[in-house]
Amino acid sequence: MTPKKPKPGSIRERNYQLILAAAEQEFVLHGFKGTSMQAIADRAGVPKANIHYYFGNKATLYRKLLESIVNVWLGIIDDMNADSDPREVLEHFIRTKVRMSYSHPTASRIFAMEIIQGAPFLKDYLSGYLRNWVKEKTAILNGWMAAGKMPATDPVQLIFMIWATTQHYADFETQILEVTNKREFDADDIRHTEDFLVGMILRGIGLAV
Repeated sequence: MTPKKPKPGSIRERNYQLILAAAEQEFVLHGFKGTSMQAIADRAGVPKANIHYYFGNKATLYRKLLESIVNVWLGIIDDMNADSDPREVLEHFIRTKVRMSYSHPTASRIFAMEIIQGAPFLKDYLSGYLRNWVKEKTAILNGWMAAGKMPATDPVQLIFMIWATTQHYADFETQILEVTNKREFDADDIRHTEDFLVGMILRGIGLAV
């Protein structure tokens, strides 16, 4: 059966997203091999047949989940262009990624698990869509530099740095909480992390904060 992608705003779309959310929780707890379609159906509160209808099989569901996670991250700066202000765009990117890491850490962790294992389900996406996305954003960053809107720097490494530093707070949450002697993060922690990373990264590439 060919997987069905429902129309946005429909009841089917809500069920589709409900299944993705349930799958995220099961995969991050048990990994791909340890997760069953029945467990996902039980968590989502839908018949297992619904999952097969929307996604076909477990591998497709897992891949769609991973792609949806990355697409949300990439969407943060989808509207950046040659006329955008570099400082505003980069600050928005950093702050939003930090908030996502704190509010939705499982998304970052399941992505990290896939990458650590060599990206068996996501390799085509990484070498195709994501590679092209990075090339597109790199071209804009290079254009800003050529126009004198920001100092010269390595645009690809800048993107990598933002990804790495912001996702650290999701992937290594337990370590950070133990070292800082906290039970959980609060709003002040999140704001402090945002301010620190914005200041550190933007000043590091020569942009005034």
